[in-house]
Amino acid sequence: MSFFAILFALLIEQVRPLARHNPIHASLRAWARWASRNFDAGKPHHGWVAWSLAVLVPSASAVAVHWALVLTLGWAVAVLWSVAVLYVTLGFRQFSHHFTGIRDALDAGEEAKARELLVHWQQVDASELPRSEIVRHVIEYSVLAAHRHVFGVLAWFSVLAAFGMGPAGAVLYRMSEFVARYWKHRNRTLTQPASAALQSAAARAWAAVDWLPARITAIAFAVVGSFEEAIDCWRNYAQRFPNDNDGVILAATSGAVNVRLGGEALRSAYSAGGSPGYRAGGAEAMDATESTPGREAEVAHLAQIVGLVWRSVVLWMVLLALLTLARLLG
Repeated sequence: MSFFAILFALLIEQVRPLARHNPIHASLRAWARWASRNFDAGKPHHGWVAWSLAVLVPSASAVAVHWALVLTLGWAVAVLWSVAVLYVTLGFRQFSHHFTGIRDALDAGEEAKARELLVHWQQVDASELPRSEIVRHVIEYSVLAAHRHVFGVLAWFSVLAAFGMGPAGAVLYRMSEFVARYWKHRNRTLTQPASAALQSAAARAWAAVDWLPARITAIAFAVVGSFEEAIDCWRNYAQRFPNDNDGVILAATSGAVNVRLGGEALRSAYSAGGSPGYRAGGAEAMDATESTPGREAEVAHLAQIVGLVWRSVVLWMVLLALLTLARLLG
């Protein structure tokens, strides 16, 4: 039934996307704040307790509701519950408007507007970014957003649903990503900052949760793109990125569409206290140190990225449809 739940959730999300400021996401932020405020005492085990409450309790609740519905109202209602959870946790429309706005601005030759939209989206210093670097940033952020909002959620949902855990995988993945990002952001605020122990626990847990989905996404990109180049780039250049899981995805993307990604600008976004803006030094410096091989990023690559992502979605749905059919016939 995972196929139907995902299909309906994606269709509903395309027709009526979830508003950015909605009570569900507000409740999750309040839950994460409550967990950190009451259990973050600065020690490593306190960090894990707070993370477990913030992530595992909602995941377990999703399983409990799923089986309560199965036992009382039947599988059809349980599928509707999965659709509702997927609608909240996945979707292109949660980030695609940023991508579309920047792409349209670049198509119209409005680079200043594209920089402004990029700053609004990622809070990076884009004032000195040349056109090719704007495109490269958009590709990298969009691919990672597609992974975290779509493919990662689908991976964990499909795996745990196969073991009878309903939509728990979608909640686990989304909450793991959210608290790691949210507590890191809270540390920069003056009110109730998250401790280093809590941030470390959340970051380590997120890296573990995202390990398998990142590689599934990279394989999907390789299958629907240029397979040999994607695998070669994955094997030889993934380690050049500051984050292992993101590096696998971006390296595979680079080979799949033959575009140069990475470089000092992306690394600065991950460095502690670094300014996530463009670092001068030229293309030669990036080629020699951090970036992958490939063509300079151009606006035409944005259409290729869109095609790559949608072909990967189709691949996911075909595989799930075949598995569902085999289960029904078997």
